Amino acid sequence: MNVIELRQLTYRWPKQTQDTLHIPELAIQRGEHAFLRGASGSGKTTLLNLLAGILSPTRGELRLLEQPLHAMRATARDRFRAQHMGVIFQQFNLLPYLSTLENVVLPCQFSARRRERAANVQTTATELLAHLKLDAALQQKPVTELSVGQQQRVAVARALIGQPEIILADEPTSALDSDTRDTFLKLLFDQADAQNSTVVFVSHDPHIATHFPRVIELAEVNQA
Repeated sequence: MNVIELRQLTYRWPKQTQDTLHIPELAIQRGEHAFLRGASGSGKTTLLNLLAGILSPTRGELRLLEQPLHAMRATARDRFRAQHMGVIFQQFNLLPYLSTLENVVLPCQFSARRRERAANVQTTATELLAHLKLDAALQQKPVTELSVGQQQRVAVARALIGQPEIILADEPTSALDSDTRDTFLKLLFDQADAQNSTVVFVSHDPHIATHFPRVIELAEVNQA
């Protein structure tokens, strides 16, 4: 099953005369781990924002889980993202006034579907954090007291809770050294595989591409 399907997709920033992104066709299947690679300005982050429903295409079709995201209003795209996607941001976007555990359960407060799939939300969050090497003591700490690497794992747990079908990651390893980065990727892949989530990952780090079974070159698909 194709989880993501793009056809003649274009995006042009307001007041620009040329398209930032033009992808004739692209499909990503359920459970795939796909790495988006391209030079600066090739549209990697723009494409990720289109997949997340933060941006809407100028033209063309964008279907996620067979739903026409390109035809949805902004509020419907927001709702779809909350129900079906986990997003790992470059700066993590954790809420500083919440504990580690409270940050992780947050998506379930916005999506009844993810809350239902998580079953016992607190227990599921605790188990996710434990699998990501964050013990009970760390789970109760304010997230601001954690190291960068620990905060990153909190962001992964938050993205994974409730078994979203799609995980989008935007440069989440930029602040990590090579050993921590590789450990992080293994933890992400193991957890995504456990729930058969599709991973779409953007990074400028060419080493990361070696960890992915599929590398999508935007220079090849982004053609006018």
